Amino acid sequence: MGDDRNIDFVLRTVEKRGIRFVRLWFTDVLGKLKSFSIASEDLEEAFEEGVGFDGSAVEGFVPQEESDMLAFPDPTTFQILPWRHSENDGVARIICDIKTPHRNPFEGDPRSCLRRVFAEAESKGYILNVGPKIEYFYFDRSNVDGSLLPKSLDTAGYFDLTASDSSTDLRRSTTLMLERMSIPIQYSYHAPAPSQNSVELRYTEAISCADNIMTARLVIRQQAFDNNLIASFMPKPSTEVSGSGMFLYQSLFDKEGNNLFWAPKKENIAHLTPLAQHYVAGLLRYAPEFMLITNPTVNSYKRLVANGEVPVYTTWGRKNRSALVRVPTHKPGKHQSTRIELRNPDPTANPYLALAISLAAGMRGIEEELPLAPEAPMKLDTLSLAEQKAAGIHRLPKNLGDAIDLFEQSDFCRGVLGDHLFEYLLKEKRREWDEYCSIVTDWERKKCYVGV
Repeated sequence: MGDDRNIDFVLRTVEKRGIRFVRLWFTDVLGKLKSFSIASEDLEEAFEEGVGFDGSAVEGFVPQEESDMLAFPDPTTFQILPWRHSENDGVARIICDIKTPHRNPFEGDPRSCLRRVFAEAESKGYILNVGPKIEYFYFDRSNVDGSLLPKSLDTAGYFDLTASDSSTDLRRSTTLMLERMSIPIQYSYHAPAPSQNSVELRYTEAISCADNIMTARLVIRQQAFDNNLIASFMPKPSTEVSGSGMFLYQSLFDKEGNNLFWAPKKENIAHLTPLAQHYVAGLLRYAPEFMLITNPTVNSYKRLVANGEVPVYTTWGRKNRSALVRVPTHKPGKHQSTRIELRNPDPTANPYLALAISLAAGMRGIEEELPLAPEAPMKLDTLSLAEQKAAGIHRLPKNLGDAIDLFEQSDFCRGVLGDHLFEYLLKEKRREWDEYCSIVTDWERKKCYVGV
């Protein structure tokens, strides 16, 4: 359906369903959802001319002297907000692309960055499909004020269905709410830690996937708020619990809908075509440089510790969940399901940038025909440091400071993001790391004793 037909459909729906206000959504550089509302009668003009707003008020956009920006609604993202809908007074949302007053894509817009990378891959015949799995915690809202350890709501564990799983009904209502916004859910379940939950969205092409992640995070928070709870996407909210990831299942298709990753087992033990092997090799090669994007906070690296469940090295495997890239086993005959799982990202990442940089890394692997190293053993401690180096296995950044240093030196990341996004991320994250390094923690007080 072309843009004109999409716009006509949206305008007819707005009139028929009694939509009074339309929220225009976009994200800042750090992945925070931004929004302002327009009256429904102004929507047709917004499609044609965009809606002007002050870009200097948005983190990472432009200085005050260059503040004029235009938000252009993408009609394919129109959805009525089910929690705000009422007859003749409804509210809808549309996700926007941000452009300059000259109608050029704004180089600081994360969605435009992903759109550009996606278009480059599409011009070469590749369509990236992604299915994200998002983990998060529910906590009592009254017990989360920044000074108290969050209190768990249950004692349930992985896949548990017990009376102690207080979030069962909440997961159900959240799933129904997302489906009412045309975001189908593959799975939802209790994750390993107490109060930890997981939702897996059905795969779709990359830009829609990032839109869905942003929407899912808001809906999860909204449903939690309505139940006097808080939904936390903090990667590691407590030392005693496992962390939360945002696992990205990725595959490349051609324009006829064929999965380009599948190969018979006689050709490759993991059923990966040469193209898929190059793609994985690209992820392994550039992951240390792009970790600042997929794992952007100080807390992100508290999750990435050697516990057999999360990656700390640039390895791949089939059954090994500590691998950076895992190749899940698909059902017999389900060749279209062949995919790879990028396991390091966490839910604090800006999904537009995380998908843009990982797609670009995979594409770089294809372009350079990077060879894929042999599958790593389950336990890397069986290899000496020299053997790891010879096998091309490298340690991922241990903290945000290490990630910043590798990112700063990366011509690859600068080329994918452009100077605007690259320089802002570098500046902001360097400030965050310096601030963290100056903070005295409870651990230091306990370890060093104040009275000594």
